[in-house]
Amino acid sequence: MKIEIITIGDEILIGQIVDTNSAAMSKLLNENGFSVKKIVSIADNANEIKQSVDAAFAEVDVVLLTGGLGPTNDDITKKTLCDYFGTKLVFNQQVYDKLEKHLQAINLPMNDMNKSQAYLPEIATIIENEVGTAQNMLFEKDGKILISMPGVPFEMKHAMPKVIDFLNEKFEKKENFTRHFLVYGIPESVLATRLKDWEGALPADFHLAYLPSFGIVKLRLSTDENNENNQQRMAVICEKLRALLGKAIVAEEDITMEELVGRMLKEKNMTLAVAESCTGGKIAHKITSVPGSSAYFKGGVVAYTNSVKEEVLNVSAFDIDEYGVVSIPIVEQMAQGVLELTEADIAVATSGVAGPTSNEKEKEVGTVCIAVATAESVMAQQFKFGNQRDKNIERACLAALVMLKDAIG
Repeated sequence: MKIEIITIGDEILIGQIVDTNSAAMSKLLNENGFSVKKIVSIADNANEIKQSVDAAFAEVDVVLLTGGLGPTNDDITKKTLCDYFGTKLVFNQQVYDKLEKHLQAINLPMNDMNKSQAYLPEIATIIENEVGTAQNMLFEKDGKILISMPGVPFEMKHAMPKVIDFLNEKFEKKENFTRHFLVYGIPESVLATRLKDWEGALPADFHLAYLPSFGIVKLRLSTDENNENNQQRMAVICEKLRALLGKAIVAEEDITMEELVGRMLKEKNMTLAVAESCTGGKIAHKITSVPGSSAYFKGGVVAYTNSVKEEVLNVSAFDIDEYGVVSIPIVEQMAQGVLELTEADIAVATSGVAGPTSNEKEKEVGTVCIAVATAESVMAQQFKFGNQRDKNIERACLAALVMLKDAIG
């Protein structure tokens, strides 16, 4: 069984928003053993929608569609699907009652625009949207299935478990067998060269994919069927990979570094604090983007100026003059300062020249110093990244998280 994802919205095509829906849907589908054949983004245009659905049904069994289900005049998906499937909109009293209750809960009045959300295609199976006003709709035609969901990411994510449940009941699926490895500090081309012989020796039914991002490469090793023979072969192949890459493998699962660090802190019953200069609070943002992070994250200081470093974190003004603000001694003091300030168990600090220019004498753009401190010790490293500001900040955040992982143990 194959699936195509279609996202609708002029705002996607003009670059006003990024299509995160497709990535989230594909990830969840893949985790549940379903194959996505194609992802398409199209305009809010009735003919475009109909043509895209026609083209998809010629190649796949299921179309998952998001967008264009709001109450305003430019939201045309619901009416277009009525035309496509030869049905009409009918008033749904049950949906209206729940919609009215939902609006009352958020202190919004019921008006004609909102009421229109209770008019739904007569032949569609309605999958209730419990967190919004636009309903999820399921259509079947000639053995093909289309499920239309809101384009609001939060609402789509809330609907997807129900969609997965339906697909599990409707279709048999192959249980793919996959392993992930996160490799830090080795560029993709260098990594591919190092793994050339190992990759060349993979069995024909094993597949390797390189998924690079800032400073890290995710390796996805997969085969089509999860059985005892493949499990044994996978174990041997993975052991050879570990021998080749050693400590460059920072995780053996599909996880972000902030999720991994958070889990380790929780397991060790440790708390964390951050002191950030060049990263401007982005490490704190990444840490707190993980649900449940309040269990281990104490807080942080964005010490962008020297005065804040000195007055809040007790960094020595003499050492700033002596070594420069981007230096090992300064980040060590920043980490120790925020550790003491918050009474956390472990702290990380950053100071660097993100770019595009440098005010630091003899410090090139891309120079970043990072320190990790506990009550017993402090360790620090200096990195040389590149000359692009955004990438330098991302790489500094990643390096800080990797150092935290190593220190937590």
